[in-house]
Amino acid sequence: MTLLRGEAESLGGEPVELSGYEDKTVLVVNTASKCGLTPQFEGLEKLYEERKDDGFVILGFPSDDFNQELGSDEEVGEFCQRNYGVTFPMFSSAPVKGDAAQPLFRRLIDATGEEPTWNFSKYLIAPGGEKAEYIDPGTEPPDIGPKIDALAGKQT
Repeated sequence: MTLLRGEAESLGGEPVELSGYEDKTVLVVNTASKCGLTPQFEGLEKLYEERKDDGFVILGFPSDDFNQELGSDEEVGEFCQRNYGVTFPMFSSAPVKGDAAQPLFRRLIDATGEEPTWNFSKYLIAPGGEKAEYIDPGTEPPDIGPKIDALAGKQT
């Protein structure tokens, strides 16, 4: 069964059906605005811009699980746009670990056996949404390119 099912709320408060991303290679990232890894937004945006026309999308999920996120979704959206020009889909701030984790993250944790260890933990989901791989928070976005290419069947 696909990992990309159900709805998640966008930063703007609109429901988004996750199955709409099922035909893409998806990178799910738990983000935070006040973290030492926050500059990864720049690399994530570049990765998204370079690959979005090839069936790739990044889904950003802000979370205050590590006490490093701004207070409101509006503040998060303004911060991401102003400082990093983020254009990839961003969702409402919610827990990404433990019993309170939002449903997508519970499914990703079950599928990979890996719970987010810090902000900018990443999950790469293969097209079809049935297989995911956990990627450590310290992995810089350019280093994810070969993994994306492998899922797409491209030679690097």
